[in-house]
Amino acid sequence: MQTTLALIAHDHRKKEMVSFCMKYHQHLMRLSLIATGATGARLAEATGLPVECVLPGAAGGDLQIAARVATGEVQGVIFLMDAWKQAAHDPDVQPLIRVCTTQNIPLALNLATAEMLIRHLS
Repeated sequence: MQTTLALIAHDHRKKEMVSFCMKYHQHLMRLSLIATGATGARLAEATGLPVECVLPGAAGGDLQIAARVATGEVQGVIFLMDAWKQAAHDPDVQPLIRVCTTQNIPLALNLATAEMLIRHLS
């Protein structure tokens, strides 16, 4: 069974997520990737990696990913949050943080921990 990594980025961090995925392209090729709507579309287009896109975060995509963490389908999550420019439509991240904590799934919230997670999973 292939390891699945979930990728989520707030609007102001999507460019960083794309750059990160381009840098770690070789590592990510070995993983199954899922992402929230706009993030996944941008990643697939920029990197050529196959990315399963769920709903956009504001429409519940983060909750879809949280459900897959809860059922054991996701082995790691990278969520680049914008702590300074969070918009009212941004999803509440607490359910995702809670399920990653209770299921003991690594959750990277910045690029430094994302790099460590990628090296661990691939």
